[in-house]
Order: sequence, then structure tokens, then C-alpha cells
Amino acid sequence: MENPRPPLPPFDAQSAKTKVRAAENGWNNKNPEAVSLAYSPDSSWRNRSSFINGRAEIVEFLTQKWAKELDYKLIKELWAFTDNRIAVRFAYEYKNAENQWFRAYGNENWEFDELGLMQKRYACINDLPIEEKDRLFTWEGAVRPDDFPSLSELGL
Repeated sequence: MENPRPPLPPFDAQSAKTKVRAAENGWNNKNPEAVSLAYSPDSSWRNRSSFINGRAEIVEFLTQKWAKELDYKLIKELWAFTDNRIAVRFAYEYKNAENQWFRAYGNENWEFDELGLMQKRYACINDLPIEEKDRLFTWEGAVRPDDFPSLSELGL
């Protein structure tokens, strides 16, 4: 039996925000195995044009992603929620092996099981090349500090 991942559905405004921030923190730590545990064993994703099923594929996908997307920093923001679903918008910055910086913008729709594990994830993402001087996600360390501006506060 899987361990619950609180907060659990049904979500209210505070528990949905907490769930979003936990996801952001997990992804910013860039540990594919740890991140995969937030998803149900049979989780299914659509990420851009990739279709990912189950934790092993999640680990493989994230390992490859973070090997290519260097100095990755992500901010997620709650958009909407219902009983067991959450919609977020997000942006992240990274550079490639050629030192070209990008800001990726996107939206995700999430569906959770009764244990709080994400069972479905649909992500639409667009990348925009940026200059290093235009970077906004400049905090130190992996996790965004609580006092660092949100996407809305950054004008994104």
C-alpha cells in the first residue's frame, strides 16, 4: 500500500496552494526518484509531445530533462482547483549545453487519487530564448524562498 501524500483531496484553497508549492519544491530539488513518489504507480502524463506512464518512465524522463536543462529553476502558481483536480500555471528558467538561457511557460492540469498521489498530469509548455541578463529566477539553492516573488508578482 502506498503512503499518503498530504494534503489529500478534496482540496480547498489553502490545501491546493500547499500541494502546488510542494510540487514546485520537489521539482526544484531535481531528484527524479523522489519526485516520482508524488505520482501514483500507474500515473499517466502528457508532457509536450511525450506520453509517460508509471514511475519508471517518470524517473527516466526527468533524468533526461535535468541533464539537458541546466541550472533549472521553477515557479508554479495555483490557477484553479476542484475536489481532486488542480490547475497551475508555471514558468521555469534553464540553460542548455551551449549556454543559451530559456524561460519556459506553461499550464498543467493535475488529477489526484484518494492518497494525494497525482494520477494524471497534462502539461503544455512553450520555450522562449532569453539573455542571461533577463533572468528573473535568481534565488540561491534549490527551493524558492518564501519571500521570493510569485509569477504574478514578477509580472509573468
